[in-house]
Amino acid sequence: MSTPIRVLLADDHVMVREVLAQFLDESGCIQVVGQAANADQVFEVAGATKPDVIVLDYGMPRSDALTTIETLLVRHPKSKVVVLTVHENIHYAVKVLESGAHGYVVKSAAVSELVDALRAVSEGEVYISTKVSQSVLKHLRQPRKERLGMESLSQREFETLRLLGAGMSLKECAHHLDISASSASTYRARVMEKLKLNTTAELIRFALQNEIVG
Repeated sequence: MSTPIRVLLADDHVMVREVLAQFLDESGCIQVVGQAANADQVFEVAGATKPDVIVLDYGMPRSDALTTIETLLVRHPKSKVVVLTVHENIHYAVKVLESGAHGYVVKSAAVSELVDALRAVSEGEVYISTKVSQSVLKHLRQPRKERLGMESLSQREFETLRLLGAGMSLKECAHHLDISASSASTYRARVMEKLKLNTTAELIRFALQNEIVG
């Protein structure tokens, strides 16, 4: 019998974690070795359990998902990271993969797809949910220097757009990203320049129209 894939589940909804844990354990090839409800717990539990794969919800509290991914991979280079999210917007998938994640699975897909993703990444592959895979691959093939608008945003600029678009103040955005208000202001200015926006109201409207908020 092959060794089971050891998985850490990170999601702020207890019921979601418990349902996923039960399903994964029953798959016969996966062992859930830990659970976490926020970014701090992810780092703590990952350090204690040394999982093969960390399943990370994009929208956990106290978490800039992209920075969390990068930090996890620095601290636990042997672990893989699969992001499980409600977002079917390809820009989320692109930023997640550019941050180093090994997989991107949307929650609206069948739970069996998560099993497929865990198997794939544990074998060294990159897994992208079938609902967004073709659009993501098309985007990633485009040279970075040729990307315009939202496609040209860095990970931190994208997070700034997402948080400001959700109605956070600049101060709240800075706190969430664990940066200074001055740095947050700089990121906002870069976002507005790249997207050709003039006011915060326009930024919020852009985020809503492009389904960045949700």
